[in-house]
Amino acid sequence: MRVNRLVMIWKTLLRITGYTALIVGAALAGCADLAYYQQAAAGQWHLLQARQPVTELLEAADTPVHLRQRLQTAQALRAFASTELALPDNGSYTDYADLGRPWVVKNVFAAPELSLEPRRWCFWLIGCLSYRGYFDAEAAQSLAEDLRAAGDDVYLADIPAYSTLGWFDDPLLNTFIGWPTGRLAELLFHELAHQRLYIPDDSAFNEAFATAVGQLGAQRWLQQHGPARAQAEYAADVQRREQFLALTAATREQLAAVYAAPHSDAAKRAAKQRILAELQARYAQLKQDWAGYAGYDHWFAQDLNNAKLAGVTTYHQQVPAFRALFARERGDFAAFYRAAQALGQLPPAQRKAALHTLSATAPAERLAADAAPPTADSKN
Repeated sequence: MRVNRLVMIWKTLLRITGYTALIVGAALAGCADLAYYQQAAAGQWHLLQARQPVTELLEAADTPVHLRQRLQTAQALRAFASTELALPDNGSYTDYADLGRPWVVKNVFAAPELSLEPRRWCFWLIGCLSYRGYFDAEAAQSLAEDLRAAGDDVYLADIPAYSTLGWFDDPLLNTFIGWPTGRLAELLFHELAHQRLYIPDDSAFNEAFATAVGQLGAQRWLQQHGPARAQAEYAADVQRREQFLALTAATREQLAAVYAAPHSDAAKRAAKQRILAELQARYAQLKQDWAGYAGYDHWFAQDLNNAKLAGVTTYHQQVPAFRALFARERGDFAAFYRAAQALGQLPPAQRKAALHTLSATAPAERLAADAAPPTADSKN
């Protein structure tokens, strides 16, 4: 029995992916690989052992009222994901686990000092990824310090959730159960989307696809079931994120031009610091437009560098392409998944070109319009 469990964990560790995260254990050779596998296996096993059925928690008299309410909401979202969004109907998110910490894994992102191209780590079967994830916070910190010492820009991110791509029934976690309903819906639909479609060795494709599904699904849920206040809160959240992404995209473009210019490294470093300082100033102005909303303060407070900007790119750069594909399929999620699957089967260069073409045709309408369910007329 113990051997079978270890085999199951090993298979899982070969395929785990995340919301801002991915944990992969591949002990192929060397002490470092073995240590990585050991911490990943231990962390995954601890998470599995911490699960409790949601049905039992809802029946238990000592379950806190707020947790009970959030679990009820999560179960409604879980049912909606299968019946309305054509996402996998399985045991994921029917259990709950309290890990006793505000993150489930820590991800290490890295990029050269004068480049926006992220470092990549390659694993057997799953391919190469632009980040490396850890359950062990000390191990993650150690890798981050080694990369910094070697001269890289590094970003160490706290990750609230990840998907095992259906190998296990992923539980609800204390790291995100308290989020506002719109964000909770987006996260659950995002992670289930990874179970629906995953293309090896293409983090940007996988994360943008799942991000689009999460946002479109959350919008549809709120349109059908959310009170006006929740709809307004989520719309404001989406708008702030779009403005944040536009701000960071502009900064990436500036930095990319500097790094490609025929100047000395010293001149590039000086320009880099100036551009990052300008980013801070523009964010301060943006906060005034947000009436002081401070949700991005932590992001700007530390590790503002190439690695952090590259991490944003991984999750969001191709999202407009998938929104355009969703619009092309008239808001039919099942048809959208089939079209995305077909894109994923293209050779990498053709896939990238197709996504670029889709981005150029992305509709100008807000996300609310993108997510509206198809009418009877639109299906004819």
